[in-house]
Amino acid sequence: MKTKNILLTALLATSAALTAQAQNTLTQIWATEATIPVPESVFYSATDKLLYVAQIDGKSGEKDGKGAIGKVGLDGKIIDLNWVSGLNAPKGMGKLGSKFYVADVTDIVEIDFKTGKILQKYPVEGAKFLNDLTIDAKGNIYVSDSDLHKVHLLKDGKISTYYETLTRPNGLLAVGSDLLILDSGSLIRLDASKKATTIAEGMEKSTDGIEQVKPGEYIVSSWAGAVYYVKSDGSKELILDTRPATSNTADIGYDPVKKIVYVPTFFKNSVVAYQLK
Repeated sequence: MKTKNILLTALLATSAALTAQAQNTLTQIWATEATIPVPESVFYSATDKLLYVAQIDGKSGEKDGKGAIGKVGLDGKIIDLNWVSGLNAPKGMGKLGSKFYVADVTDIVEIDFKTGKILQKYPVEGAKFLNDLTIDAKGNIYVSDSDLHKVHLLKDGKISTYYETLTRPNGLLAVGSDLLILDSGSLIRLDASKKATTIAEGMEKSTDGIEQVKPGEYIVSSWAGAVYYVKSDGSKELILDTRPATSNTADIGYDPVKKIVYVPTFFKNSVVAYQLK
């Protein structure tokens, strides 16, 4: 009996050690200078090996013309804070071919990716607070309106309401024929027929950015200062908590090859890079 107990204890210890090893972590690599005016979102571009940072530089829902998109190097050095200027409170971004798109309060703004020139704006009728943006493989552009509890669709130059009856949608991610939505602490998956399934819940309610690490597994940030690793079974790990330092973790960017997470700190005016392990 004693031998069995010893074996059981050893097995439990081994299991606990393996579980501990399996946990994901974020380790800081660098932080930019704290001179970026209210960075809300980061877009990692593998094409030109740069980070594009949406800067509110004012209040997050005001049309004040202060907003901009800047460029930051993968070493954390600021290159140009005004690659695109004259925006209002830009947030989520996405790239489609030679075009770059950003959600800007009540408009989806189309930008020439090479020159940074604003090509046109698509006003979303009745919009209050356009937030995140994602683009699927077919070129459909989805944008969340947090205040109106909706997700809109820009397709063939026309805007329509794609999905509603949400609580406060923010982060979006198109994966295959599915659309993932962060909605007030929950991660929801919409399939092609718009059937909703809750993948995970119980996260800090200001869920903001989402990036896929591998099929069924995601990094999720919450604006208040929490970053989670979410698995396909709905389990989640809190892998970064900057709430004690009152540092925000807004709409993240991600390098899937090097597994680096780029976190905009909002009121701390910097972007921080973390190695995911």
